[in-house]
Amino acid sequence: MQEKHLFEYAVIRIVPRVEREEFLNAGVILYCQKKKFLQMRFHINNERLQCFCNELDAVDLKENLIAMEKICSGTNDSGPIGRLDLAERFRWITATRSTVLQASKVHPGFSEDPEQTLNKLFEQLVL
Repeated sequence: MQEKHLFEYAVIRIVPRVEREEFLNAGVILYCQKKKFLQMRFHINNERLQCFCNELDAVDLKENLIAMEKICSGTNDSGPIGRLDLAERFRWITATRSTVLQASKVHPGFSEDPEQTLNKLFEQLVL
């Protein structure tokens, strides 16, 4: 039997009108220190977004989500935040903010395979 590892995750949300606190789930970010794992999955359902708030530009949202994904991966074009260690990058993305893209509270769990868990959470919470 494989060992289960502690992980933390948050849901990435589109919040068109911050003052109304209404949101549309767009992604999931998962961090597992023991496995040195930090990844994010996202999907913008344009039809739902248009029904929810037709004033937002889906292209801009996608570019911002791609930037978050690059920060998770720590790619060369991810800027100074992408050069931080995994935990600091996760904490930066999941920090409380009052913007159109926000993260939910961080939730813990245990998993044998963080990537499989990320995919499962993504299917359950976003798709």
